[in-house]
Amino acid sequence: MFYEKNSALENLTVLVINNDSDILDSVADELGMCLVHLAPDYETALQYLLGYKYDVVIFDVMDVSTIELFKVSISQKFPAIMLTADEVALESLEKSIQMGAVFFFPRELLQELREFLEKLILDKWKPDWLPVFDRVDLYLGRYLGSDHKGKENFIKEIRKNVLEYMK
Repeated sequence: MFYEKNSALENLTVLVINNDSDILDSVADELGMCLVHLAPDYETALQYLLGYKYDVVIFDVMDVSTIELFKVSISQKFPAIMLTADEVALESLEKSIQMGAVFFFPRELLQELREFLEKLILDKWKPDWLPVFDRVDLYLGRYLGSDHKGKENFIKEIRKNVLEYMK
């Protein structure tokens, strides 16, 4: 894969925590200009988190073990990004934001991860959530369906909570 010289990502150290080997490989390929550590399980991830300094940690969706690893990452002041699956748990997205995630990123858009991370770095890890909400609305709408009664209220609630959290 071809990478542009002078990328904002060049030489960053990234930890990817995911139990899906295809996702791990895809992220490693997409971020080939970085030093990428791959952790397919809790124990490996914990060893990496405690043994290295990371410029960013990319997590799988929230579950009990991920929450513990997420807390370790945040305590080490490593920026955290949550990968979301098609069967996204909306409450997990909101919780990850409240716990300090820099952002959440849909798995189906992995081919855009490099561009996304470069923008975050150039913005000094302060994502501009507002323009993203339109895209997130479309993404979530696809999985919740246009007839889902709670979709609009839930998205409004996430917006409100995120904007309140960022104050």
